[in-house]
Amino acid sequence: MRRMTVGLALLLVAGCGQVEQPYRPKSVPDVAASEAPSKAKATSTAGARPDTIDVGGELEVRVRWPERDDALVRLFPDYYAEAWEAVMSGDDRYLRRVEPAYAGEAAAWVRNFTDKKQSVSGVVRLFRLRVKAVVGRGAELNVCVDETKMKLVSTSTGEPISPQPDSSSAPYLQIVLAHRDDDGVWRIRQFSHSKEGCS
Repeated sequence: MRRMTVGLALLLVAGCGQVEQPYRPKSVPDVAASEAPSKAKATSTAGARPDTIDVGGELEVRVRWPERDDALVRLFPDYYAEAWEAVMSGDDRYLRRVEPAYAGEAAAWVRNFTDKKQSVSGVVRLFRLRVKAVVGRGAELNVCVDETKMKLVSTSTGEPISPQPDSSSAPYLQIVLAHRDDDGVWRIRQFSHSKEGCS
């Protein structure tokens, strides 16, 4: 999803004596069947937009919402929270928010953490969220991501990992390219990021 995320660039602890299985996403969930909120509260597709999204009891995603409110504006905050939920629990709901062609890359981002037995805790801020452009069925979203109060931690010990990723040093600009599919749903097609624009 960014340097740490997109580097998404958008864990599992095995029981004693059990053989750990690598993260393998299930098939991309059906959008309509996946809309029910989970215990992680990592979905904000209907009703009031939450200022704080709790992810697995370990991560708080605080969102400063713009005045505009629609599915396109909600796309990245929902994906961001659900992708971290996938790292923590293996939940695949985040895949419904990406185009099928991008699903492999999104799953590889999650696997990058689970294979290393890493997860996160703390607080993330998403701010200056805006739809920069909409052209036909394509759109560009920009959002500032502040992960300076989020820690990458070992799932074995719960302790912060050293060194922490570059994204923990300063907010960065997350650029999201989205596409509205034939079913009318906006899905993420690509991520990039910049060090500029969120100071």
